[in-house]
Amino acid sequence: MKKLTTIIMSLALALGLTACSGNTSSSGTSAASGTTSGTSSTTAPTDFPETAEAPTESTAAPTADTADDTDSQTGKVLVVYYSGSGHTEQVAQYIAQAADADLFEITPAEPYTSADLNYNDPDSRVSHEHDNEELRDVSLTTTEVNGWEDYDTVFIGYPIWWGIAAWPVNGFVKVNDFTGKTVIPFATSASSGMGQSGTILSELAGTGNWQDGQRFRSSASENEVAEWVNSLGI
Repeated sequence: MKKLTTIIMSLALALGLTACSGNTSSSGTSAASGTTSGTSSTTAPTDFPETAEAPTESTAAPTADTADDTDSQTGKVLVVYYSGSGHTEQVAQYIAQAADADLFEITPAEPYTSADLNYNDPDSRVSHEHDNEELRDVSLTTTEVNGWEDYDTVFIGYPIWWGIAAWPVNGFVKVNDFTGKTVIPFATSASSGMGQSGTILSELAGTGNWQDGQRFRSSASENEVAEWVNSLGI
């Protein structure tokens, strides 16, 4: 009887040890799984792009001040001219039409008459002014252009007198500031070329980006003038 009891107790003890061993294995697996799961869910990704930051000043949208600066660059064009007998005025009007430009006429305070402009007469006004350079400082009715600072391109037109620009233009060029402006001279004459007229005017001005000029016949056509203006790309 004692032997049977001993056998039964031994079997019970073996069964109990087996059960404990199974529970410990199960519990250990569960804990490991929990640890792995927790680590995976709390580790931050490492592949976020650095460019996900807020835009810097160089990539930010233009400010109102920037927009205002852009709008101030109007690209307006002005045609300034002096015309003795109407030929330069006609060309100036053709240029203004082709370039969608404004017009400004240089007018002497004492207008030239037909007799004054007779260069064949040694006693005429222009002959005296040609012979005496001091007389070429011709007073003008005005040299001020409304909104002058808004014009980026300025055409300067004149007839050719003795190989140079008609001197009433000098007074306008001397007193105006052409800084930041593209200046394009043009002239009319029966036969003379531009000569050094544009260069002389640019030296009088002292400012501005002066371009090569264009001489037109006194009877230049609108198509001829328009073709030249279009070739400038303004």
